[in-house]
Amino acid sequence: MSAQKRRTFKIEAFKHRVEIDPKYAERTWKVLEHAIHEIYNHNASGLSFEELYRNAYNMVLHKYGEKLYSGLVTTMTGHLKEIAKSIEDAQGSLFLEELDRKWGEHNKALQMIRDIMMYMDRTFVPSSGRTPVHDLGLNLWRDNIIHSSKIQSRLLDTLLDLIHRERKGEVINRGLMRNITKMLMDLGPVYQEDFEKPFLEVSASFYSGESQQLIECCDCGEYLRKAEKRLSEETERVSHYLDSASEVKITSVVEGEMIANHMQRLVHMENSGLVNMLVDDKYEDLARMYSLFRRVTDGLSTIRDVMTAHLRETGRQLVSDPEKLKDPVDFVQHLLDEKDKYDMIISKSFNNDKTFQNALNSSFEYFINLNNRSPEFISLYVDDKLRKGLKGVTEEDVEVVLDKVMMLFRYLQEKDVFEKYYKQHLAKRLLSGKTVSDDVERSMIVKLKTECGYQFTSKLEGMFTDMKTSVDTLQGFYASQHAEIGDGPTLAVQVLTTGSWPTQPSPPCNLPPEIIGICEKFRTYYLGTHTGRRLTWQTNMGTADIKATFGKGQKHELNVSTYQMCILMLFNSAERLSYKEIEQATEIPASDLKRCLQSIACVKGKNVLRKEPMSKDIAEDDAFYFNDKFTSKFIKVKIGTVAAQKESEPEKQETRQRVEEDRKPQIEAAIVRIMKSRRVLDHNTIVTEVTSQLQSRFLPNPVVIKKRIESLIEREFLERDKADRKLYRYLA
Repeated sequence: MSAQKRRTFKIEAFKHRVEIDPKYAERTWKVLEHAIHEIYNHNASGLSFEELYRNAYNMVLHKYGEKLYSGLVTTMTGHLKEIAKSIEDAQGSLFLEELDRKWGEHNKALQMIRDIMMYMDRTFVPSSGRTPVHDLGLNLWRDNIIHSSKIQSRLLDTLLDLIHRERKGEVINRGLMRNITKMLMDLGPVYQEDFEKPFLEVSASFYSGESQQLIECCDCGEYLRKAEKRLSEETERVSHYLDSASEVKITSVVEGEMIANHMQRLVHMENSGLVNMLVDDKYEDLARMYSLFRRVTDGLSTIRDVMTAHLRETGRQLVSDPEKLKDPVDFVQHLLDEKDKYDMIISKSFNNDKTFQNALNSSFEYFINLNNRSPEFISLYVDDKLRKGLKGVTEEDVEVVLDKVMMLFRYLQEKDVFEKYYKQHLAKRLLSGKTVSDDVERSMIVKLKTECGYQFTSKLEGMFTDMKTSVDTLQGFYASQHAEIGDGPTLAVQVLTTGSWPTQPSPPCNLPPEIIGICEKFRTYYLGTHTGRRLTWQTNMGTADIKATFGKGQKHELNVSTYQMCILMLFNSAERLSYKEIEQATEIPASDLKRCLQSIACVKGKNVLRKEPMSKDIAEDDAFYFNDKFTSKFIKVKIGTVAAQKESEPEKQETRQRVEEDRKPQIEAAIVRIMKSRRVLDHNTIVTEVTSQLQSRFLPNPVVIKKRIESLIEREFLERDKADRKLYRYLA
């Protein structure tokens, strides 16, 4: 099949011209103009909108769109000029009401006119680039009413005056205000340019003046309450009759004038500023300050800096106050109370803000480490609580106390010093049987292990192992000696592994003959069951229960230390002994001997010996007698087993020396580890790396690090670089 030939179609206009009556356009416009007048005069009910629409349609259809549009502009302008006069003539409060009423009428009229001119709006307006009828009506209202010379400034002044009066406490017509501001918003940028800008300027001036007045006459808390109230009022005002976009702008003005401009003065206000709020636990005022200050630049950092400075100063005074340092337990309790106080403030008032928590931690770390006795005192606090302070307390409460102590422990830079003291105090608790609960003791060790690792607690755990093993050993000893012991003294022995316990070499005292016999039996038994071991009696750490009969046959059981037992047993064969004779017979070190004699001769209610001359202190020429007249309402009398107390200055120096010695191998091990992996390093980098590795236990002194490096060079673990003396090389 052959392809069919395609046909093309063309649509053309009618060839003949449609003639129109030259006066048609004029007559039609007159009809439409009359209708517009009637609409503005509220006589629209008699109009035929269908007919009017058709007339407007025909005018546009017959190319009279320009005449129709310009006629509409002229007619509406005329009416709006008349409306402007009636608004201008309105007096006082009627001014806004008249404006609002006329605006409502204009909108209704505009709606009807737009319906009539709908065809023009859809065809002529887009093609000729004119403004649509509705927008035209708004523009004409803006130009002839709002921007009228006699209305523009009067309108602004009236609106600002009403807002000012409302700020002063008067009640205004918010509905009318909402209608007027809504009108300004409907007119495009008029709201922002003609109202919002001057409104913000006037507001800034108002709040600048008010804040100046308030800060002179109010305390900080009251001022903040008023500032908060003002912010709330402005937010409410926006929600009732302003553009929602104005909220950020007006609150920013209030924040700037009432808070940002007075921050420093507020926080430092005498008798009511931030420090007073912190001291008096004013949670509500602090929360308000936090809430307001967070709105402005550098607000929170201002609060944080003042809080940190106050906390550091308070802490510095606490850790350096000689009165507070007299009682270690009280000292630590003060620290814990201070920590609880600020934790509560940060939780209740500062929204648990992490930056404030960090500031609190850094402040505590700063002042706790100002006092080099803090590790000892924290250990003494734990010792006090685990000896007696937690009896009758639930396990949950015990955990809370231990967790609080661990928080202070984390702040310590010298954790190894704490370990030294903790080991001593734990040893005394275990050996004297004064610990509240083994479970609680183990819980504390688990916490320390979690914090510092196995190495930190391995010896502490070894002490518990020794206590358990000692029970089994003692049972075995008595099982083997059953027939031989008879009515002699009963021996309870704890066998301690030298490396685990903080025992100090002390000369053994001369034990009574009755005791020596059973001690030798135990030594024979123990060395017979364990090969390659050596036993050394630690008489300075033991206790004894002895039965004593006083005048009139009164019997008591005395709980004393081993040293005190040795002294008292001498009086079985002597009525009077001088200090020198006791010293010679027992060979107890002089300082210990004086303390023991003090506790059994000078303490009321415990004075089983009598001293001549009578005084609180022990002198070398004193004489001692058995006190026949001793009485006590208790059958069992405990004498002179005192809880661990803070060290004297020489003891403190000795402990510090031992700590320094223990640190040396740790520093050397860290240096070798680092150099082994890095091979070559300069001095400063080694110091930084060693400090980083060891800071979880203690803060090494750079001078000591340098000495340890020198020692390692001497022992040929390291060498100096021949070209650069600041570089060290690792020797494999």
